[in-house]
Formats: sequence, structure tokens, C-alpha cells
Amino acid sequence: MGWLSALLGNLAYHLDDVSGARVHLDLDTAATYGARTGDRNLEAWAWGAQSMVARTSCRIDTAVEHAERGASAAPSGRVCAQLHAWALLPALAASGRNDDADRALTTALTELEAAGEPEAPGRFGFDAAELALHQAEAYLALGRSVDARSRAESSLAECTGGTPGWAAASLVLAQAEAAHTPQDAALRAHHVLDHVPAARLRSTARARLSHLAEALPDHDGAVRADLAERLGTLPAPIDAHGQALTS
Repeated sequence: MGWLSALLGNLAYHLDDVSGARVHLDLDTAATYGARTGDRNLEAWAWGAQSMVARTSCRIDTAVEHAERGASAAPSGRVCAQLHAWALLPALAASGRNDDADRALTTALTELEAAGEPEAPGRFGFDAAELALHQAEAYLALGRSVDARSRAESSLAECTGGTPGWAAASLVLAQAEAAHTPQDAALRAHHVLDHVPAARLRSTARARLSHLAEALPDHDGAVRADLAERLGTLPAPIDAHGQALTS
């Protein structure tokens, strides 16, 4: 039941239903079931997901607290690496804590190397592409665009075209390119929109597209306006009743 609740919370989050995500993740559900049953993987993942939701809602202090709780619950190895890279690293970066973010990344890399475990892609898994993606976004938050671009390129190289991971890596790379090569960044965004149907665009991809449109420099107004216009035509993923608005 705990893992089902975690899955439903994750689904709600990616459909931009933040209140639904918080119900399944926050309110006596996934994390609590993990703690009650001694499933540390579930408990850690649920706290990490709560941190992700809080960060999206700009509750950064809460995001750090949830991430720290998840990291402390995580068993050593891949799960510990995941909580440090997916939850703690971006939360600390969002709060501008550069040194602490670097330490979280170092812990993630050390845990992965020491564990020697095979990668586990998937909804509750963690692999090289995801690690590089979280690094890239943290570097963006910390203003380290060169590092962000390098790690986003590494993430993209590990992804299969057209997948959510591919879209995420492409859009983070575009954000890293925005200041210096805005036309390349906009073309990358249009490429994602050409290859991922609107019904399959996750809320995270939509957010990255919006951030990219805002990051494109004003002096290249036509490029920025073209992307903003296209984003304005995207239908919402769900209506107020949770029903899909696209087929």
C-alpha cells in the first residue's frame, strides 16, 4: 500500500496536481507506511519525493528538511546516493548553499562507487543519466552554467530519444545554453515539443520550458516570443477534476 501511494503521489506530481501529490506523499501515507513496516527504501524515497514537491512549491526550507530526513533514512548504497543527488543536492542548491550542495554530491558519488551496484532505471530507480541531470540543475541554480552544460550533455548522451528523461536533459541543456547561444537553446526546446506529444509532457518538462523562455535574453526578442507563443498554446495536463485535457 505504501509503494502504491508513492506511485500515485508521483503520478499526481507529474500531472501538475501538487495537492494530490501532497495527499499521497505527506498525509500519513507513503513515508509512514515505510517507517511502520521497516521498509527504509520506501521511507527514504517518500521523503525525497516530498522534498521535490516542496521545492516545486518554493518551500525551500521545507524541501531541505524533507531531503535531510530522507537521506538519514536511506540505507547505504544506491538509495543513499539517490537521496543525496535527487533530493538533498537540488534543495541545497536552491537555497544557495554551494558548499553543502557540493558535499551532498560528493556523498552521492562516493555511495555509488562504494556500493558497486548495477544501475536501476525506472520510476523508483536511479541511474547515471538521472545523476547527471540533478547535477546539471543544481549547477544552474548555483550559477555555474559551464558545469551545468557539461553535465546536461552527459545526461542527454545516456538517454533514449523521446523519453521523459531525454526531454528533461534536453531542456536543462537548453537552459544552460540560453545566455550564450539563445537560438540553439530555443531550437532544442522546439525539438522537444516536436517529438513529445503535449499529453506526454510532464509538469517538470513544462516548468523547464517556462524557465527557459524566461531565461532567453531580451535582445533576442523574436526567439523568445516564438517559444513563448508556442508554450501558450499547450493545453493544461488535467482539469480541476483530474481528468486529462488531451488525448
